[in-house]
Amino acid sequence: MTIDTAAATNRVLIFDTTLRDGEQSPGATMTHDEKLEIAELLDDMGVDIIEAGFPIASEGDFRAVSEIAQRSKNAVICGLARAQLPDIDRCWEAVKNAAQPRIHTFIGTSPLHRAIPNLSMDEMAERIEQTVTHARNLCDNVQWSPMDATRTEWDYLCRVIEIAIKAGATTINIPDTVGYTAPRESADLIRRLIETVPGADEVIFATHCHNDLGMATANSLAAVEAGARQIECTINGLGERAGNTALEEVVMAMRVRHDIMPFDTRIDTRKIMHISRRVATVSGFQVQPNKAIVGKNAFAHESGIHQDGMLKNAETFEIMRPEDVGLSGTSLPLGKHSGRAALRAKLKELGTEVGDNQLKDIFVRFKDLADRKKEVFDDDILALVSATTEGGDAIKLVNLRVVCGTGGPAEATIELEIDGEDLTATSEGDGPVDATFKAVRTLHPNKARLQLYQVNAVTEGTDAQATVSVRLEEDGMIATGQSADTDTVVASALAYIQALNRLVVRRAKVGPGADKREISYKEL
Repeated sequence: MTIDTAAATNRVLIFDTTLRDGEQSPGATMTHDEKLEIAELLDDMGVDIIEAGFPIASEGDFRAVSEIAQRSKNAVICGLARAQLPDIDRCWEAVKNAAQPRIHTFIGTSPLHRAIPNLSMDEMAERIEQTVTHARNLCDNVQWSPMDATRTEWDYLCRVIEIAIKAGATTINIPDTVGYTAPRESADLIRRLIETVPGADEVIFATHCHNDLGMATANSLAAVEAGARQIECTINGLGERAGNTALEEVVMAMRVRHDIMPFDTRIDTRKIMHISRRVATVSGFQVQPNKAIVGKNAFAHESGIHQDGMLKNAETFEIMRPEDVGLSGTSLPLGKHSGRAALRAKLKELGTEVGDNQLKDIFVRFKDLADRKKEVFDDDILALVSATTEGGDAIKLVNLRVVCGTGGPAEATIELEIDGEDLTATSEGDGPVDATFKAVRTLHPNKARLQLYQVNAVTEGTDAQATVSVRLEEDGMIATGQSADTDTVVASALAYIQALNRLVVRRAKVGPGADKREISYKEL
């Protein structure tokens, strides 16, 4: 696509600066190999222009830009250069071997930025003419940016843009360097420049927005509506301070709202999620969970009302398909706001079908767990199912309080409901679990011998559920119990009580003269 046809149509060029502006985020430095990897992913995804780095900044940056330029298959490879001849020469050396090279040169044009090199308006205008001309003599694809354009005087901004166009710039980028602009201002500025500056119809206008006030994406889209045909952006919005316009946001906004923003790109959106996660890994800047498009929660629904709606019709609460950005599907994470419909769907997904009564029991336990645990994992759900599988409920745990430490024996006070009657007992033991089991035996005397006591963490973290397995033997009958809880002692009590309940059931199953050893655990 030529510059003229791009400007005349609704095609928007995507200029990705993850490897330049994105890497300027403090702490986001990437290794040489990581830069090559990200550049290859960007090229494969369909990015039109890759700003691969700032060649004069370091020898490492120069080498990375040079190698990316040689490896690129489809994208224009661009290097950044200040308005200084050595910068521009170094930039050209880095990009010249690309199939499609570009030099991007810039200078700060606002009063604040003009004061830094102590240049008058005329002196700066002369430097712009000189450096853009030099860049164009080296390369026929030159981009020029008046840094801090949105705080530059209107007349002067028009003057220097006209100079850059006459000197040979093919793309004029308008940076909102400090994220100061609002969408209406962004659109008005681009529209007025295109209408006012001589030669504006011969170049592509670009927009580069920072996110200091959280309006980068809105500002970029407003600029496109006003006539800009290149958006400068980064993966995950990575960049200086609060970051830049996020590539995934502008691209998906144009796809989803094509009715009011009829603009097209050649980005393969199905690759967005993969590159987002890879950039997060190599840069060390993890994506916030509620980040648009690529955040962990972008396609996750915990609310029971939302989950029920999603199970009936995904369009109820999603305006785009997760598959469109490279996800396998919607996520219905289970938490304290989830309902029975989502729990049943999760159980079915995990290969477990339960009846209404068992679902009710599991749901009660699930809600209790969700109140104590930030995230409920699949293994947590399976542990809850195991904890409620078969075995009567003649004995129920009502309350448990344990005191333990280095000062003496552990003491457990337990309240059980046995055949509908509430009973309480306190016992001491060699540790909290031993004291708990003794308290249970006080209220429900039995001759069962503990054959196995095993604890495993279901998931990671200090709030992980502990799954406790208990095996009891009584008069030749063997029964097992298993339960899960974030409190290991509670899980132990529940598992022990479940095993006792199963012994009660087995006693009822064994008639006079029957061989008790033939009652198999697998029957349950």
